[in-house]
Amino acid sequence: MEVIILAGGLGTRLRSVVNEVPKCMAPIAGKPFLWYILKYLTKYNVSKVVLSVGYLREVIFQWIDNVKDDFSFSFDYAIEEEPLGTGGGIRLALEKVKNDDVVVLNGDTFFDVDFDNLLSCHKKGKKSITLALKPMTQFDRYGTVDLNTEDRTITQFNEKQYCEKGLINGGVYIINRQASLFKELPKKFSFEISVLEPECKKGRLQGVVQEGYFIDIGIPEDYQKANKEFPLYFKEDDR
Repeated sequence: MEVIILAGGLGTRLRSVVNEVPKCMAPIAGKPFLWYILKYLTKYNVSKVVLSVGYLREVIFQWIDNVKDDFSFSFDYAIEEEPLGTGGGIRLALEKVKNDDVVVLNGDTFFDVDFDNLLSCHKKGKKSITLALKPMTQFDRYGTVDLNTEDRTITQFNEKQYCEKGLINGGVYIINRQASLFKELPKKFSFEISVLEPECKKGRLQGVVQEGYFIDIGIPEDYQKANKEFPLYFKEDDR
């Protein structure tokens, strides 16, 4: 299994609580947020992690050099010399992998996803992209995803608004890199707008509901929440 982590986030909304580090390196209970993602990946048969980096990337380079021997997989980098958007960052990182099907994660989100199950569903569904979907209640921070539960085809993405309950895009994808998803797109583009939405209209997206723990540290409130919850959630791994 090869994994791409989008680690170039600016962390603009976290500036009030985190200074001068990429968002994935925001300290959570004494460790960078990225450490928790990497630690979680050790549960699976991951052979390689590609970090898509840009903003303050030297901070990530230095930290990985210090901890890389703690992990069983190898590391590589896709370096954005200028911001390429989520889509451009993924396309650049895909040049560093060999597998047809690649896991892609956001570096500022932790989602307890069963990657073996997700990959199995992806191969059976034969779609260009499989998304891990998180059920949520009473929220307005995320847009919702409409899912055909019979065949797991994603039928629509909906704008952010208050919802009593719904499915959200959890920011974990399996991408078939042979599907010509990025053909004829500009150098810089949004993965969500330029890839997910068109593929949805073609009926080429699959959604797999995952009930595991989810947190996005993109705002100070959830960053503080992670500081409280991660020591409990990862306590067995810390021993």
